[in-house]
Amino acid sequence: MSVGLLQQQYGERIGVVLSRTMTELGELAPGLKAAMEYGLLQGGKRVRPMLVYASGELLGNASPQALDAAAAAIECIHAYSLIHDDLPAMDDDALRRGKPTVHKAFDEATAILAGDALQTLAFELLSRHPDDGLDAGRRLRMVQELARASGYGGMCGGQALDMQSEGKGIDLARLETLHRHKTGALIRAAVRLGALCARELDEAHLDALSRYAEAIGLAFQVQDDILDITADTQTLGKTQGKDLVQQKSTYPALLGLEGARQLAQQLYQQALTALADIPYPTHTLEAFAHYIVKREF
Repeated sequence: MSVGLLQQQYGERIGVVLSRTMTELGELAPGLKAAMEYGLLQGGKRVRPMLVYASGELLGNASPQALDAAAAAIECIHAYSLIHDDLPAMDDDALRRGKPTVHKAFDEATAILAGDALQTLAFELLSRHPDDGLDAGRRLRMVQELARASGYGGMCGGQALDMQSEGKGIDLARLETLHRHKTGALIRAAVRLGALCARELDEAHLDALSRYAEAIGLAFQVQDDILDITADTQTLGKTQGKDLVQQKSTYPALLGLEGARQLAQQLYQQALTALADIPYPTHTLEAFAHYIVKREF
């Protein structure tokens, strides 16, 4: 199945799950809920929840229903991170997915609270989902996985490194460390969460999936850096050339555009090598790796 069809299939499913989740919240604070929905339900590539579904189904004993909570949780974390990333104190962006960012469509205070509420909603989903058939120990392991990937040792730590590095010209090793945390940690968590939903789990297979995820997580950022140069604002759905304006170190800046493309290909090959250690049909994850290094937005 092509990635386009998978995006349609998984995208429609996660869209329904997320919409239902928001409906179930009730109407305590309608303005805040509207901002949460605006940041969460306005489309996007849905790469992270799709990776949850793909890795979970790969192992053959995790149904889509069992994967819904993990897929929704990781998309809530991703949406919260984008809302906060766009704030004036962070990247200060006015455009996301071709529309005004949450703090522009609402206000800064509401955007902060919307991100906070989506973050906590993610852990509520993981801890209470009734349809996954997992025991408390496995559920706790999944909560720890997402917490580690989204906090100090993952996405937040990487974002701090990114902000500290603006205008300073960091080297390639530090840039890799930054992005393995800021972008790669959540992609790794998506793949691992899907695998952890499987009732029977081989730790060797989880290790191979982790190596796959680490490769595509870094490749995702390399391709983002390339697109910031080669694509336009309309195609990207966000402000083109923002990295240059903010004097950020990027892979094209350090390696040249062609060097960055070669690195993306090397990471793609590393991902395929990792999948070769898994004795199941890995066509879907292979297709996702190819999509990540070839995408145009």
